[in-house]
Amino acid sequence: MASETEVRAALAWETDTQPPADKSTWEWLWEAIQGDFNDNRSTGQIAFDAAVSMIPVVDQICDVRDIIANCKGIAQSDEKEDNTWKWVALALTLIGLFPTLGSLLKGVLKIFFTFIRRAGLDKLIKAADDAMTWVITFLRKREVQDYLRLKKVDEVFKWLADAARQVRGKVNTRELLAAFDKGIGIMKGLLNKVTWLPGIGSRAKQAMEVVDKVRRMADAQLGKALAPVQRALDQIIRRLDMEHLVQRSGIVNASNVHFRGTLPEARAVTLMREAEPPPSWLSKGKKGKYPAQDLQDGRDLLAKHPDWPRPQKLEDQERMIKSFHTMEAVEIKGPARLYRVTSPGNGAMGDCWVPEDVWNKIIASPDPKAAWRKYSAVWPDWNPDGQFVVLDIKRGESLKAWRGPTSSQVKPKASNLDAHLEGGWDQVIIEQKITQLDTTRYYMRGGGHGETLHPPGLSRDEWKNLSESKKRAYTPIREEINHPDISGPFDTGWGPTDFDAQIRDAKIGLPTLPGQVTNLKTP
Repeated sequence: MASETEVRAALAWETDTQPPADKSTWEWLWEAIQGDFNDNRSTGQIAFDAAVSMIPVVDQICDVRDIIANCKGIAQSDEKEDNTWKWVALALTLIGLFPTLGSLLKGVLKIFFTFIRRAGLDKLIKAADDAMTWVITFLRKREVQDYLRLKKVDEVFKWLADAARQVRGKVNTRELLAAFDKGIGIMKGLLNKVTWLPGIGSRAKQAMEVVDKVRRMADAQLGKALAPVQRALDQIIRRLDMEHLVQRSGIVNASNVHFRGTLPEARAVTLMREAEPPPSWLSKGKKGKYPAQDLQDGRDLLAKHPDWPRPQKLEDQERMIKSFHTMEAVEIKGPARLYRVTSPGNGAMGDCWVPEDVWNKIIASPDPKAAWRKYSAVWPDWNPDGQFVVLDIKRGESLKAWRGPTSSQVKPKASNLDAHLEGGWDQVIIEQKITQLDTTRYYMRGGGHGETLHPPGLSRDEWKNLSESKKRAYTPIREEINHPDISGPFDTGWGPTDFDAQIRDAKIGLPTLPGQVTNLKTP
């Protein structure tokens, strides 16, 4: 238990006042506990309040204050009133008492929880967005920066999101009740110091009785708060993830930074054949571990699932079937996230995506770029790899898709390439809606190696009407991402080239366009 000196110093920090000469430490404590809980605190006060999580004794005082306020709200509820949200508010406070919760994460969660309590679950996305400004303000504090340096934390939002996931996994009735009991112990340890004070003592005892009463109800009532609390934590985690992506992104101004286009197949094959040493993503031999699934089996699956996506043309259907080693019809239920590696000249919207669990495996690989090419089986002439985008499937929504391990990819015999891409990691194929295709224009290359583009360029339809030879003189540039749930583009950090020989023609000059500047669309 904290000493009187520690409590007095903590109260001075929390109330931002000097110790009053006419009050004892414990009377001052009671006033702080009774008077400072306020869901209408200014944003500056919220950021300040989060900072107390770095100071243990102050933190305890705030926890006691919040528990008493939450319990009073529950105890004063009308019997006919649906007080689920009040139990949710208490549960959010109790999460702050989890023993494995670090002080920095606790401060961040305090900010998010304050905004969520204020806004309600129906405005969860806005609450998380509004809170993020003050999370960043909190993280910029000198004490917090010192803490991050001490812990050797580089990517702070990823670190916080991962820590929040661990907390999310522990949110259950048993853990919340254990935290409640811990909080009651802290409360009684502090308030027993004031029970002897005239006037104040009786009110302190009443407060403890209210908390004890709510604790007796908690075994039966806290369960109804679990789903809303988990939903709130899911949104917080997703918001931290998205902030991490924005912080990682190097594409904040598209001028003179972009890869000029996809490699022609003949050039890509030549580079793969001549590269010494061969790229690590290229496997020797013309036979991979994951042969394409049987065409008839694939057709039978399509027939069994008529509502699932499929290309219109039969040859495109066959191509889709053969891109899988095996496939199954799945329904992806939100909240969920899909990833797509792309480039300035490739569409953000497409039919082939990487599921989140596979994306995490790619990013965790020693060489993410090589892992993506090798195990997702993507030839360099199919898709450059300088950017990626994120498709969010919102809570309550679902998406029909095909999922399964990718088949090994082998070039035609005429290519004379004695190598293949292994495949084997899952891909997801969804419906590509024409109405949601990016706005793209096609520019004629100029200069020695495509360093400049000739305006005004051609529309997609105008480019399609050109002969095949004339088409090759143009490069596509994504001008705007049209899908309402796609965020990006984000920089992969892998670079836009796969071979040293490409470096000389890796850049073009183009104006800053909406489709080339990072946007963030929260789910």
